[in-house]
Amino acid sequence: MSDGLNRILGDTPGRTIVKLLILSVVVGFVMSMMGVSPWDLVRFIDNGIRDLWRSGFRALGSIGDYLLVGAMIVVPVFVILRILNWRKS
Repeated sequence: MSDGLNRILGDTPGRTIVKLLILSVVVGFVMSMMGVSPWDLVRFIDNGIRDLWRSGFRALGSIGDYLLVGAMIVVPVFVILRILNWRKS
């Protein structure tokens, strides 16, 4: 069990926790120096997901239009090619 956990974490659990704590302090310090708060990140992610959700449905509508227009060309060509290949065999 210990070897499997070490392989997943890349090191022993204790050393991994220490590395993560040190990295968290460094990243937190840099973010603080840049004036970024944790709530700014939460708002950014929330707004990004909401925008993706809204535009995603519009994109699906466009994909449906593209599908119909493309199918008007692709399906008849496919049928014609299948008929031509059927006659050869």
